[in-house]
Amino acid sequence: MTRLLLDTHLVLWWLNDDPRLPQPVVERVQAPEAEVFVSQASLWEMAIKVSIGRLHVDLPELERQVPLQGFHWLPIRSAHLLAVAELEADGNHRDPFDRLLVCQSRTEPMLLLTADRQLRAYGTTVNVIG
Repeated sequence: MTRLLLDTHLVLWWLNDDPRLPQPVVERVQAPEAEVFVSQASLWEMAIKVSIGRLHVDLPELERQVPLQGFHWLPIRSAHLLAVAELEADGNHRDPFDRLLVCQSRTEPMLLLTADRQLRAYGTTVNVIG
């Protein structure tokens, strides 16, 4: 089984059938051996963006759609949060949600799929696609 963690952009693109969703992501997610996760950190990030008007999405519907797509919600655990304190500093990337996703991918372990090239610096549990 290949455990995959989708970053926030990829989740939104998947659920909205967005043309920006890279084909390699579609192939990996649809692979028979794929077990796909969405972090509750992504839901938290989206909720903040909705509240400040930077994102327009029906959050209860999104929360319902994730399991309907065959994905699993990944809870935020203490081990994930404690790992953030140990994550190497990167002057170019300080987004707390992305840093938490990296730590979740390392702690679980699972492969974080992202379109964010800046996350490449975080090593082997991060796969930048697109």
